[in-house]
Amino acid sequence: MKKILYFTASWCAPCKALSPIMDSLQGQINFDKIDVDTNTDLSAQYGVRGVPSLVLVENGNEVGRLVGAQTKETILNFYNK
Repeated sequence: MKKILYFTASWCAPCKALSPIMDSLQGQINFDKIDVDTNTDLSAQYGVRGVPSLVLVENGNEVGRLVGAQTKETILNFYNK
């Protein structure tokens, strides 16, 4: 199963810009929103060093990553590749 792990933080300006885009994609793509400050173990497991980070996971394995604010089109293309 394909899923995006959406790593974000409340203090991050680019994360705030990306948030409404991700909200608009709900129902179109499968993603979990992960706060890096409260979920440090998962952030460390995936080596997240910058937020926002979108980690594409398929069958439990990372298959792609985007870092920084992205457009809706870029995220859809990334997910559907």
